[in-house]
Amino acid sequence: MTQSSAHRTIDAIWRIESAKLIAGLTRMVRDVGLAEDLAQDALVIALEKWPLSGIPDNPGAWLMTTAKRRAIDLLRRTKVRDRKYAEMAQRMDLYTEEDLNPTLDGEIGDDLLRLIFMTCHPVLSQEARVALTLRLLCGLTTDEIARSFLAAESTVAQRIVRAKKTLSTEKIPFEVPAGEALKERLSAVLEVIYLMFNEGYSATSGEDWIRPLLCQEALRLGRVLAEIAPGEGEVHGLVALMEIQSSRFRTRIGAAGEPVLLMDQNRAQWDRLLIRRGLAALERSRKLGRPLGPYALQAAISACHAEALNAAETDWIRIAALYEALSRAAPSPIVELNRAVAIAMAFGPAFGLQIVDELSGEPALKGYHLLPSVRGDLLVKLGRLGEARAEFERAASMTRNARERDLLLSRAAECRTDTAE
Repeated sequence: MTQSSAHRTIDAIWRIESAKLIAGLTRMVRDVGLAEDLAQDALVIALEKWPLSGIPDNPGAWLMTTAKRRAIDLLRRTKVRDRKYAEMAQRMDLYTEEDLNPTLDGEIGDDLLRLIFMTCHPVLSQEARVALTLRLLCGLTTDEIARSFLAAESTVAQRIVRAKKTLSTEKIPFEVPAGEALKERLSAVLEVIYLMFNEGYSATSGEDWIRPLLCQEALRLGRVLAEIAPGEGEVHGLVALMEIQSSRFRTRIGAAGEPVLLMDQNRAQWDRLLIRRGLAALERSRKLGRPLGPYALQAAISACHAEALNAAETDWIRIAALYEALSRAAPSPIVELNRAVAIAMAFGPAFGLQIVDELSGEPALKGYHLLPSVRGDLLVKLGRLGEARAEFERAASMTRNARERDLLLSRAAECRTDTAE
């Protein structure tokens, strides 16, 4: 294995293992900033050793063992060495295969879920919670987070540093709260899990269009939350959304890893078990007797696609109505952009394009590549191919995902070919 290919493999392993690694280390040292530093130290050692020795059979266990040894060395050098080291020596073994799939002990026994509740503490601002989540749980770099939120990299970096310092200074416990404290933090936790799933479903950057393991982890955490908060409709709504979206994974990419858009997917290959589970979770949310929240409404939209045997049978009028409800429950420019697509499918591309053009001056969408992508698609349907090509090329220049960039450039090239003909 060449050094460059080894580094690519290590980067892929890191994206898979880093969240579990940081969560496990946080449980040990009770400091999320220190836990991340220790995890990064283990990564540096792996980058030095693995290209020479080869990738170990269990890279996650290797990284955790290395990080734990670094933690022991650090504690040995502190003023409270004797007390802390004795405590850790009594309760700590080196990382084993069994640790990769921890079982619940008591009500909650999941380090990742504890980490999410810790980073969603109200002592942090919403912006800080989001940035820290994307950094620790999704493995995004500071630059990638900054581009996602159209912010300066230095601003995001400072936000993350301050958040970790605040958690340490305030001694925020590494635990899942109970009772009212759990309810108060639940919406922030749902947002974090939603972000995790979305990053796996459509990767912000990199060479892969999707990151299924990140989606699987988000879905697992959502299912755990549904068990401990069965009376919360939005928990079931988010689980329903993730179940139904996950059913499409085997059809979202082609043989070469290229993206396959929703309307082109083979619905016969969608996972019917996941769809049934998603519909059941959506029904649990409805049975609670309260108006559907944003996650449940998105799940209802996904259900419309799942229940159509083929793309032509999709009930776009109902989807447009659900987006209208979603825009009232959780108004945002991105929801409006999605509503424009539904309106175009239900009533014609000219109506959708009118909404998209009204969004063109929206500051929040200034660097959002899907705005020109959607506009290009609508222009193609209206036969305005020259304009469509320019929009696809602009969208390709804005995305950070290599697979998505290739798709957009391919669509631009198709417009050029059609124009020439």
